[in-house]
Amino acid sequence: MDNNGYYQDKISIVTGGNSGIGYALCEELLKRGGTVYLAGRDQKKVAEAAGQLSAFRDRVRTLIVDVTKQEQVQKAIERTAKEAGRLDMLFNNAGIFKPMLFETGTLDDWRAMIDTNLWSVIYGVQAAIPIMLRQGSGHIVNTSSLAGLVPYPMQVIYDTTKYAVVGLSESLRYEYAEKGIRVSVICPGDIATPVFSKIVDSKGQGAPIPPEAYPVDKAASYILDHVAEGDGRIIVPYEPNHLIYGGYILGDKKVEEFLLKHAHDHRIRFEKEGRFI
Repeated sequence: MDNNGYYQDKISIVTGGNSGIGYALCEELLKRGGTVYLAGRDQKKVAEAAGQLSAFRDRVRTLIVDVTKQEQVQKAIERTAKEAGRLDMLFNNAGIFKPMLFETGTLDDWRAMIDTNLWSVIYGVQAAIPIMLRQGSGHIVNTSSLAGLVPYPMQVIYDTTKYAVVGLSESLRYEYAEKGIRVSVICPGDIATPVFSKIVDSKGQGAPIPPEAYPVDKAASYILDHVAEGDGRIIVPYEPNHLIYGGYILGDKKVEEFLLKHAHDHRIRFEKEGRFI
């Protein structure tokens, strides 16, 4: 795709930018000529991530913000736009993944995941839209998941938040198209990031990265290629995930069997070993 100039000199905020997909997006945005405000909650981790991008130090800024706090998100976005003179792109990327059986999940589990995965996106959009309307341009990119398109079992809280992010993003995409504001939603499958180490079993052991997980640097490049094209829904990696999603939408019996087996296998792991993978 010939879109190398799309990010040149653009001002972007990336939440959850100190690790995983967020960090990879920051690095790729910088490689493509953009200025990045790398946002995260932990000051030490944000500083370390920014330090790793020292080759681009003149175009890296940091934001310390707890995305579950509306006031902090509002101030961070407004301050960035004022300092930079505009806000071209907002990547609402921060999120948490905690799979569990529905019957073992607590209301606190629901609140924690909804606050981080959904409310943070709402806060970001609410703060960015007025700025982008005044500019007459802008691009909002929200991170959902393949689990926002396909109802994977044993992660119902996560699925609920990610389905909501897809619905929010796609509604906004059409609502603001005539105002010059683009909206895209990223739907990643398994990406090789540290998120798996946070999925612990009953002994507190983190899970390894699955061997079939897609490299995070390739994911970031693929995502930004398709964001530049103005795509609304970006499944990454496209293959074989588009077959799972397409089959699910069309009622493919093989996908139905796959999801039922997924539920069976993972329930056994949870009940016997206290682990998801």
